[in-house]
Amino acid sequence: MQIFKKPNINFMKYKFLAFGLSGIIIISGILNFTSGKGLNSGVDFAGGTLIRLKFKYPVPISELRQSLRNENLGTSKIQEIERGQREYIIRAIQASEEAEQELEAHEIIGNKIIEALRAKDDKLAIEQGFKDLNSLDKKELTNILKTSFPDEAPEIASKIISFRVKEGIIRDFAQLQQETDVSKEAIECLQENTFVGNLTILSKETVGPQVGHDLRRKAIQATIWALIGMLIYIGIRFKFAYGISAILTLGHDVLITMTIFSFSNREINMPVIAAIMTIVGYSLNDTIVIFDRVRDNLKSLRKHPFQEVLNISINQTLSRTVITSGTTLMTVVAIYLFGGEVINDFAFTMIIGVIVGTYSSIYQSCSYLHFWKKIFKPKKGMGK
Repeated sequence: MQIFKKPNINFMKYKFLAFGLSGIIIISGILNFTSGKGLNSGVDFAGGTLIRLKFKYPVPISELRQSLRNENLGTSKIQEIERGQREYIIRAIQASEEAEQELEAHEIIGNKIIEALRAKDDKLAIEQGFKDLNSLDKKELTNILKTSFPDEAPEIASKIISFRVKEGIIRDFAQLQQETDVSKEAIECLQENTFVGNLTILSKETVGPQVGHDLRRKAIQATIWALIGMLIYIGIRFKFAYGISAILTLGHDVLITMTIFSFSNREINMPVIAAIMTIVGYSLNDTIVIFDRVRDNLKSLRKHPFQEVLNISINQTLSRTVITSGTTLMTVVAIYLFGGEVINDFAFTMIIGVIVGTYSSIYQSCSYLHFWKKIFKPKKGMGK
């Protein structure tokens, strides 16, 4: 399939403009990083507690902030998951200066956050000895039901937990009785021992400082080793100059992607690192296709200037580049729009990476080859 039948665009003519544009973006990113407003490390790398919770009824984010301030937890970050003011993610910052005590401190802060956001009626019910049905796990719920249903308790507990997971939160006992096949007797048993709280914890993650440090180190090592491996592979398949050009292109892609990501004020976490590694592989594949055509054209177009050979090679692969990038971009945009909050950062990073990777394959990779030849002036053709 050919989108462009015989394109003849002088891409190399704009190499200095492309270098200038990339330079401005990268320098602005470096300034942003060094100013302290750069990458916002997530719990994976910075350590802390991440709580995802859902309320029975809408609760304004301002009310949540005030509740946390009242408990000296005002520095916690709150993010609304979806419209409706019912589901939020709350991140507690690091709390202890002693590394060995920090993990325990995060656990304590996480519990304080949950207690701070409970309704007054819920706190009163807990003081009276009732258990929160929206917070109980299967084992605790089974133990409560065993007093009246020794044989059926595990099955009933499984039905209730499954319903809570499906709905996100149980609103009241009437809903539980109407929308499940739990018996009236079991509901009455629950009413005697439990209450339906105003919130439920969908997930809770706690990462200590040492784990966060190890994850940062391993993420950096993975990126560096991937680049070294690619340099060796391209150097063997083509020539060393091609490997250097590819690595510079990939470094360019990562820096620009991280710069744009940092200005979005999103948190960098493991899914974002996974997206960056995916971008590296995707951009490299596109670059190799162009380099392969350059190598072939150096044999068949020996009398042509090297810059012209580069232009011809880019134009010959242009349709393939646009089709591949376009279809990939449509996929990640769909994931970004409809994939939900959990994968949103990954999709956002991929959107940036696909666009930047396509741009760099056309305007950066071959330009690096061009300047390499001008600087080192090899005696023989670079593709031989």
